[in-house]
Amino acid sequence: MYRFIPVIALLLIPSLLHAETPPAKKPNVLLIVSDDLGARLGCYGDPLMKSPNLDKLAARGVRFANAYCQFPLCNPSRASFLTGLRPDTLKVYENATQFRKNIPDAQSVGQTFQKAGYDVARVGKLYHYGVPAQIGTDGLDDEPTWNRRFNPAGRDVKEDKDKVLRTEYDPMEKKTIVKDKNELNQTGGTLSWLASEGSDGEHTDGKIADKAIELLAAAGDKPFFLAIGFFRPHTPYVAPKVPYFGFYPQDKVPVWVEPAGWRDTVPKIALNLKPDQEHMTEAQKREAVQAYYASTSFMDAQAGRVLDKLDELKLTDNTIVVFISDHGYQLGEHAQWQKMCLFELSARVPMIIAAPGGAKGAVSTRPVELVDLHATLADLAGVAAPKTDGTSLRPLVKDPAAAWDKPAITQVTRGGGAGRNNAKAESKRVMGYSVRTEQYRYTQWGASGAELYDHAADPAEMKNLAADPKYAAVVAKLKALLPPTN
Repeated sequence: MYRFIPVIALLLIPSLLHAETPPAKKPNVLLIVSDDLGARLGCYGDPLMKSPNLDKLAARGVRFANAYCQFPLCNPSRASFLTGLRPDTLKVYENATQFRKNIPDAQSVGQTFQKAGYDVARVGKLYHYGVPAQIGTDGLDDEPTWNRRFNPAGRDVKEDKDKVLRTEYDPMEKKTIVKDKNELNQTGGTLSWLASEGSDGEHTDGKIADKAIELLAAAGDKPFFLAIGFFRPHTPYVAPKVPYFGFYPQDKVPVWVEPAGWRDTVPKIALNLKPDQEHMTEAQKREAVQAYYASTSFMDAQAGRVLDKLDELKLTDNTIVVFISDHGYQLGEHAQWQKMCLFELSARVPMIIAAPGGAKGAVSTRPVELVDLHATLADLAGVAAPKTDGTSLRPLVKDPAAAWDKPAITQVTRGGGAGRNNAKAESKRVMGYSVRTEQYRYTQWGASGAELYDHAADPAEMKNLAADPKYAAVVAKLKALLPPTN
């Protein structure tokens, strides 16, 4: 009988080894969100932008070359990607409505990860905040999304608030002037900027990075979902003068020149015009663009500090890292500044995903959407998620060239109100919808006009082909991809 003991012991070894192996730890999630940043990074081909930290992140993950927001305005976009529901589902089209007013039981991505046992924390702006007035508050935040939330505020909303420069149209002189000594709530909705004398750590985004680093250092055995929302480069474009403004001499920054007759080729409703921006001098434009680039590089530096800490703590290998912005941005192109347009620059966003087991240093040209974020993070982490309007990008994170037949849809309002909604173009509200495939962008403004751009031949979207009979079949095919309201 004794001779069977070694055999039995050998048979038991695998099960003993299995019993002693701890279960694999769930991957952490680090979500970094920039505010009002288009795809203007070095890794996206901008020859001037200095963004070494986000470029480094792209080199170890997948850069989505054709990622798009669902609505080019902060609140509708953020509510959409944090719930995984489209603006038409949430019925959120402006900056005043908190999404739970319309859908109180919606499950946000933070709630999905809380249910899976994660410690879910927020630092800075994830849901909408009025900038700069609500920095340091909870803004339109959604408390159920987070276990913990933190609202740092720096000198950009304290010592520097009355130094910010902003554009204003002088109707008597019929020109744009740049004013200082502004009240705090006057600088977020128009072009405004400041080369601050303060250091990185004195500014809000520096303090956000500080708090994120503190939370990473204190992370325990429980998996974490840490969401970081930087405020830059949202207006006012405020960043430390040294070194960031020095990176971009004003005579080197790009300034768009409008071709003669171009406006006659697009529907009037497509343009979101403001008098102070229409009448800027070239010098004023260069000053604004310099400040935007400087504040973007400042944000990149703060993101880099957080990513470096993740490396230092040896958490990188088990952390899904995502970098996105809430929507794109115009810096004078198509005579547009800021957002609320359906041109490529306003709809397109940076999206970088570096995940355990994912492709490294790869680029995917498939059209993807911010609304895909909720489903993607849940799928990559292996946690249960509710049904959303998005699609998991996990196949593209694993293989950026994987088959993909889903277009991207962006929408925006016109009319029915003053200011940015272009009420003069339409007496009632019109919802514009735009569909983006790998080759084309088609935009329909109800009965008020249409646009078609072939990105293979015209990546700057300067030649509207919507009325060209040669493209009738293309228009019909793309129009069929839009929501049924069109």
